[in-house]
Amino acid sequence: MISNAMNSASSMIAHAQQKTATAAQTLAKLPMQEQEVGGSKDVSPADPFKPVLSLKEAEFETMAATKVIKSEQERVGSILDALA
Repeated sequence: MISNAMNSASSMIAHAQQKTATAAQTLAKLPMQEQEVGGSKDVSPADPFKPVLSLKEAEFETMAATKVIKSEQERVGSILDALA
């Protein structure tokens, strides 16, 4: 049986994956600066701050979910040790 903690952790990981995919797609679509290879003088560079911040948030969400999973595994291990 999967506990609520494991369900929460898997939801956090799924959310982080979606956030990462969205941010990566946004970054990939940003126009290039004039000095870059393939850049155009007509295109003004966009601000990559928000998608990069989303990537960092996704990293922290994944780290938190990993800690929840580890804690749950330790809890289950402790219960099994107590029963043995």
